[in-house]
Amino acid sequence: MIRLRYLLIPVLLLAGAVSLRAAEKDTTETTGGALPLKDEITPEVKKSVQRGLAWLAKNQGEDGNYGDAGITGLAGLALMADGNMPGEGRYGRNLERALDFVVKSVQESGMASGEMYGHGFATLFLAEAYGTTQRADVKEKLQLAVRLIVQTQNKQGGWRYQPVPNDADISVTICEVMALRAARNAGIKVPKKTIDMALDYVKKSQCPDGGFMYTLGGGGSAFPRSAAGCAILYYAGVYNGQEVNNGIKYLSKQLPGQSENVSSGHSFYGNYYGTQAMFMAGGDAWGKWWPAVRKQIIGLQQSEGNWSGEASDQYATAMALIILQVPNRLLPILQK
Repeated sequence: MIRLRYLLIPVLLLAGAVSLRAAEKDTTETTGGALPLKDEITPEVKKSVQRGLAWLAKNQGEDGNYGDAGITGLAGLALMADGNMPGEGRYGRNLERALDFVVKSVQESGMASGEMYGHGFATLFLAEAYGTTQRADVKEKLQLAVRLIVQTQNKQGGWRYQPVPNDADISVTICEVMALRAARNAGIKVPKKTIDMALDYVKKSQCPDGGFMYTLGGGGSAFPRSAAGCAILYYAGVYNGQEVNNGIKYLSKQLPGQSENVSSGHSFYGNYYGTQAMFMAGGDAWGKWWPAVRKQIIGLQQSEGNWSGEASDQYATAMALIILQVPNRLLPILQK
């Protein structure tokens, strides 16, 4: 009965999720994401996930941390994607401790981490957790974190590493847009102007080949940032049109296991966003992406159950677990 209880709340939240672009309207989209594939969650996926979750639980700091607030937020999302709630479920206590750590990390200014990447991940986690707990302290810190994101958007419509509105790049911008989308889903007010400006920035960042440049006028397409660009479009409420179609076509040429995907230097980051974008696209795009990404991610798992690379083992493991659990369809952010 406990398992059913803590699974029901995320499912109910999925049904109530709305796009940021619809924030000023009364309409709510309740369907979204890919339809389940045959043999979508294989025994290999289940085994890999359970080994990864066990490693994550074992390697949590005494105060609930997995590094900074951003990585702790990602780890919390990985635990939530398994169906746990703070205090409930096999890893409910680990999730509760992670949430308490992130809540305590949010300063009066609203800043949760040392830079905007981590701040975006931490804010996303607070939003997803608030939607399931309705804790007053989580709401208070979430509102502060959202306020900081809104206030630090630059004139182009994006965000950069530091909480000052001087510059912007596509990779940091997706972290903030995703956090705002989750906050709006949880009932936190997000100005429509903020999202409109961000969407304009993203559209201007798209290259003729469907990929995305790092900064406006700076460089061509690359897999990780293009995966982020596609995800921004969906999370800003753009589900159809030339920008989305061109972006998905670009990602379809960068399937996991292929050279640019593997050698990008930010494979976990790229596949984290690429998997979400392809899941939202559904159909043939998801049908080709999912078997490829699960094979690649499972193949990278270490003997202890963790993944290594990029920021830290905690970061890589959290990213890998979120990717492998996208088909669970339990995180509200994955819905239209």
